[in-house]
Amino acid sequence: MEQRLQVGIITASHGLKGEVKVYPTTDDPARFRRLKQVILDSGKETRTLEIEGVKFFKQLVILKFKGLDDINDVEKFRKASLYVTRDNAVRLKKDEFFIADLIDMTVETEDGTVLGTLRDVITTGANDVYEVTLLQGGSVLIPAIKECILEVDVEQARMRVHLLDGLLDLGNDGRGGNKE
Repeated sequence: MEQRLQVGIITASHGLKGEVKVYPTTDDPARFRRLKQVILDSGKETRTLEIEGVKFFKQLVILKFKGLDDINDVEKFRKASLYVTRDNAVRLKKDEFFIADLIDMTVETEDGTVLGTLRDVITTGANDVYEVTLLQGGSVLIPAIKECILEVDVEQARMRVHLLDGLLDLGNDGRGGNKE
């Protein structure tokens, strides 16, 4: 289980006084108002930054970090990821999960047969869709609805699913087409 959860990616600096533009990767960008700190991971360094100011502009969040008061202090953070610890994560409701906890989960059918591995979560307007890479090759898309998702065990990294009739017959890749 992931101990750090991504909440955003720094896209660019903003102005000359050390602010950065952040593309939020959280379902609730307003949560940045409540955050006191984030963990920055640039790939070269990891450090905890204290949030001094939060603004919103279009689909972006503008952050100001304490002690970083110049464009030259933050320019190197372009494309860096921002994380929170699990303690600072949003509280989940019943039957809600963090995407990071679902990725690479073993997916099995009702009878315990291993179907494959959950590789991606596609967010749609109605419900999420889980992309599962099948053991025998190809993939299948499973809607994240109660009828299909029978059990999720984050601790054991296992998911038990009910496949709707014909779902695997849509084509070799489970998306309605052939792999060719």
